[in-house]
Amino acid sequence: MNTTGDQQLVRRINRSVILRLLRKQPCLSRAQIAKESGLTKSTVSLLVQGLIGDGWLCEGDAASEQRLGRPSTPLQIDDASKGLVGVEVAIDVLRVVGVSFTGQVLCSLEELLASKEPSLVCLQAAKLIARVNAQLTKRGIALHGLGVGLPGAFDEATGILTFAPNLGWRNVDFVPLMTRSLAQAGVPPVPVHVQNEADTAALSEYEFSASAAKDSLIFVTCGVGVGAGIVLNDRLFTGVQGMAGEIGHSILQVDGAQCSCGRRGCAETFFGERVLTQLKDPAQGGQFLGLVLHNLWTTFNPSVIVVGGSSCARYPAMVDVAQKTLERYAASAGIAPAPVVQTASYGLLASAVGAAA
Repeated sequence: MNTTGDQQLVRRINRSVILRLLRKQPCLSRAQIAKESGLTKSTVSLLVQGLIGDGWLCEGDAASEQRLGRPSTPLQIDDASKGLVGVEVAIDVLRVVGVSFTGQVLCSLEELLASKEPSLVCLQAAKLIARVNAQLTKRGIALHGLGVGLPGAFDEATGILTFAPNLGWRNVDFVPLMTRSLAQAGVPPVPVHVQNEADTAALSEYEFSASAAKDSLIFVTCGVGVGAGIVLNDRLFTGVQGMAGEIGHSILQVDGAQCSCGRRGCAETFFGERVLTQLKDPAQGGQFLGLVLHNLWTTFNPSVIVVGGSSCARYPAMVDVAQKTLERYAASAGIAPAPVVQTASYGLLASAVGAAA
């Protein structure tokens, strides 16, 4: 049994519990954190000491409580000295954001993709990251970590981007390419985390938004491609090969229109951006979006469903049609009211912000 590894994992989980509590409820004392989290006071004290030392937390002025006893010291996330950078590699554009530890967008840049060749994409992204990092440095904020959202299936076990049909990528060893490009662009060495762009979009809502998500959330992103980020039991559900949530390639019609992935009748061929631009009324794509949302709802029963992406921004009426379609399916089955479909809190920056998260 790897006891040391188990202890380190438990420590990471407990640190995360404390950070999430303070993100949602700033200025809790150590005693209040222990009460809210169920951790012992001694465990909280040790973890808080480490988080302060690592620059994650800071102490406020001691506040006297109404009852007798020594004043409690409020704690809060320190977003004044360290920050995060998130990147979205979309089908035709790069988005890079600088984000505080509490999810505040401090700066952002966007450029059209100059090339879809993986090494050139990484180099272009690294140059944008360097510019964002320079803006953070001017604010006195040091870069603490970097996240990248990619439009395809990313296998966390191998670190390989296995499948990104709209970019024409298969089996790309992305992290070494990105790391070399960052060094070439002069970005200081930091941890690099990679995930599917719909998954990172889900994290932007789950980690930083004030939505009603408890332990489950689904974020559906609609653009050239269509995907879903799924949070279940307080964790991203990515599947064995990182392909969970590839709803754009779920089949809605046998022998339907040809899809970019090589199959026929995929959801992407019904309300992907390329199709919507050809429709007389793009909002009607919301009928198929609503059908997919219904299937996700009945499969996972999440506490919150969020939609975002360029198509939802360009055709907001499509979201209304999707909501009505979802409600109609729920009513016909006599099920409890269908969930309200929310729009992305961070708009088109959702994936990049979630990559930072």
